[in-house]
Amino acid sequence: MKRSLIILFAAVVTSVATAQKPVIISANHSGADEIIENLWNNSTAPHSNGITADESINEKFELFDTTQTDLYIYKADPALATGQAVVVVPGGGYRKVCIEYDGFGVARYLRSIGITAIVVKYRLPNGHREVPLEDVLHTMRYVRTQGAKWGVDPAQVGILGSSAGGYLAAHASNAISDAEKPAFAILIYPVISGTTRSTHHGTFGNMLGQARTDAEQEYYSLENRVTPTTPPTLLLLADDDLTVPTISSTRYYKALKYHGVAAAMHTFPSGGHGWAGHNDYKYAHPAKEAIADWLKIQQNNKK
Repeated sequence: MKRSLIILFAAVVTSVATAQKPVIISANHSGADEIIENLWNNSTAPHSNGITADESINEKFELFDTTQTDLYIYKADPALATGQAVVVVPGGGYRKVCIEYDGFGVARYLRSIGITAIVVKYRLPNGHREVPLEDVLHTMRYVRTQGAKWGVDPAQVGILGSSAGGYLAAHASNAISDAEKPAFAILIYPVISGTTRSTHHGTFGNMLGQARTDAEQEYYSLENRVTPTTPPTLLLLADDDLTVPTISSTRYYKALKYHGVAAAMHTFPSGGHGWAGHNDYKYAHPAKEAIADWLKIQQNNKK
């Protein structure tokens, strides 16, 4: 049994030789219609994350030591396509990239409702705080300039992130120029705050380094970065999440409303953390409905 599992695992993962060997997950496994390999890497991007080890992947399809940015494209059926695209950013506490459910599972759902989805395998920060944000910004630029071939309207490119990916999606919503911000954001149990009582310490430690100061944590607490130009935002979370306290999301929602940003928040009674992309999650159907409704509202607002 163990040998069979290893053979199956090898069949859906391939490696490509560069300075650090990256991991590319096959289209057969991911279900992606297209894979953009090596959008850039530590040698070609503005900043390196300083990782010198080869990338690796475990049997849960969690990626470690990522040094190359790859995109998995899920093209909306032209008969259903709305013109919208969503850049999908998986979580993993900035220690790993949990690409299976947070990425591929979410993307397959978006494709099924007429949304082109782009899953980002981003470079982990390893204490280099600017690196993941660079990767997401570069991806959004790529989608806006190249997305016409997928039927994407460059004015309707949004972002969705889960957990640390939710932090990255919210970071992109606030820390880049207004002209390049996503058109909308969907944040699923996101890490938001860096303050002691409400933070996910792993995410902030991996982003800022273990010697981070209170002032740095406060600055990178995204409820403090919201402005009136933060994009419309949907938040989805479970009340019993013990990994990322829900107060992070409620603070962010409060900041959005203070600044007059269109927002909605759905708190499900249970589910804890890590349910994005899982069809067997008790509240998977209402969560999907909330996402579909939100996307429809954003599409209508662009007309």
